[in-house]
Amino acid sequence: MAKRRVRIAEIVGSNPTGSIMNSKEIGILGENIALNYLKQRGYKILDRNYLPKFISGPQRGEIDIIAKKEDIIYFIEVKSLTRNSIFQPEEKVNFLKKKKIVKMAESWLTEKRFPFNSQWQIDIISIKIDLNSKKAKIRHLKNAIF
Repeated sequence: MAKRRVRIAEIVGSNPTGSIMNSKEIGILGENIALNYLKQRGYKILDRNYLPKFISGPQRGEIDIIAKKEDIIYFIEVKSLTRNSIFQPEEKVNFLKKKKIVKMAESWLTEKRFPFNSQWQIDIISIKIDLNSKKAKIRHLKNAIF
């Protein structure tokens, strides 16, 4: 598991306005931080905010980032919380969420016509954001869902 601290301004190009952000804005900021983190490590971004065409109802969800590196496809769930939270962001990925992510990954592979025996894995990028210091702590949990 890789850990890294980054300045938020390095990721988004400017500091977020104000120190109050809603959960949607925290999530978007977290995804942008994760994208930058992955690109800096040589991942090629294939897709973002993927919504499957063939899954509906309670099984439907979204995959935040799909990337590729060294012939492995990575389905990445990004979870972001502020520093004030008592929980770790990755704790928000429960059993049902894990099942949804696997189904959505299989759906993406089908839609893009990748063979199911392609090498792929599901990672979680956990981000704790400190809005006061404008820094974020990143943890990359590799192959976190199997």
